[in-house]
Amino acid sequence: MERVFEIIEEQLHLTGVEITEDSSFKDDLGADSIDLVELVMAFEDEFDVEVSYEELEKKVKTVGDAIEFLREQGADI
Repeated sequence: MERVFEIIEEQLHLTGVEITEDSSFKDDLGADSIDLVELVMAFEDEFDVEVSYEELEKKVKTVGDAIEFLREQGADI
């Protein structure tokens, strides 16, 4: 789970921002649609899973949602 936080911090360039499972990608972390596409690619590379951007966008609003979604896709988090 820590690696998910690190990827989010790296991809969104969040230095010194507290990331929790309750953090909203758009409201709390300022992610836009391009950021989310980059996150999808980083998650795919790191966890060797295939993630549909459209499915992620519908299901994932918070960091906790992303963790659960990645687990559902078979990621070893």
